[in-house]
Amino acid sequence: MSLVLLLFCLFLGCIPLLVYWGNVRQYFPPPEPSQNRDPIPQISVLIPARNEANGIAACVHCVLSSQAVQLEVIVMDDQSSDATGQIVRQLSSNDQRVRLITGTGPPTGWNGKQYACSQLAQQASHDWMVFLDADVRLQSDALRRMWGYANSQHVDLLSAFPRQETGTLLEKLLIPMMHVMLLGFLPLGRMRASRQPGFAAGCGQFFLTRKDAYQRAGTHAAIKASRHDGIQLPRIYRQAELSTDVVDGTRLADCRMYRSASEVIRGLLKNADEGIANARLIVPFSVLLFGGTVLPWWFLYQAAADPLSFSFGLALTAVIVGWIPRLGNAVRLDQSPLGAALHPVAVTIFLLIQWWAFAIHLCGRKVTWRGRL
Repeated sequence: MSLVLLLFCLFLGCIPLLVYWGNVRQYFPPPEPSQNRDPIPQISVLIPARNEANGIAACVHCVLSSQAVQLEVIVMDDQSSDATGQIVRQLSSNDQRVRLITGTGPPTGWNGKQYACSQLAQQASHDWMVFLDADVRLQSDALRRMWGYANSQHVDLLSAFPRQETGTLLEKLLIPMMHVMLLGFLPLGRMRASRQPGFAAGCGQFFLTRKDAYQRAGTHAAIKASRHDGIQLPRIYRQAELSTDVVDGTRLADCRMYRSASEVIRGLLKNADEGIANARLIVPFSVLLFGGTVLPWWFLYQAAADPLSFSFGLALTAVIVGWIPRLGNAVRLDQSPLGAALHPVAVTIFLLIQWWAFAIHLCGRKVTWRGRL
């Protein structure tokens, strides 16, 4: 029985490994701009900002340093209780490309960020729009490269996953799980060949879209109650028969999402029910992740007394198979080596948080984030 279960664990670990192996060449950064005389794109960069005084200036300065694009930068002060508005107002007085608008509280049924993005989009004057989180720091060629890829490949909604900066141990463990899930369970080749909503994926930190496609998809009003625009925005595009794509943004932008263990936990809890913490997905993903990554370690421990046995070799193989995607991501995407080394611990904590979020969802409760439900 133990041997059968161990073989099953090896099988579970092989599923994300095979998907990851197929994705290695499919997950790439957008190419550098060509040297020909392409038109200069006009882009509206839209930044919702709620209590972002510590970082909003750095975010805007990075956007303003963008090369080979014509910009307007619109920042919404979303009812901040700190100096966010004053800082952006000073930036706008120094650079006419920067504009500050003041947001109002979301109406009933709206999530705060989605309402802020909806208001920002209404102010955009260019045909291309970028929705950018205030904690993202762009490289000077990021916008041009994103636009070049989206324009040449006729992508209606393009998302980049920035390099994720991590400080605390829990950040190092859990933040890279986004790439474990993306590259281990979403076949990117099939995603690009299909417009089925089930292949929707993206990173809410950095989206590029054409204004007309955004309108056709239904705007943020179509996902007004969502907290997970990374999945839900690409989904409504695909439902409208529009194309979406994701690219490696490791060399395009940096982002520090959370700065403490409590922020990491609350951040993962707040929108987990729109990911895998729901009745349809939580059991199969728990079996896949725990069985393919954590359980092989138990078998390795059981067989450690006889390291020359078949069981030990099989358990060691299962451990390595379950580890390869996380180790590969750490090397390719500049992720924490410590987090990668403790991957089984990360998976265990990640799954506990998903089940916690599922219980919260069943109780009809929501986790507050930035002072809002």
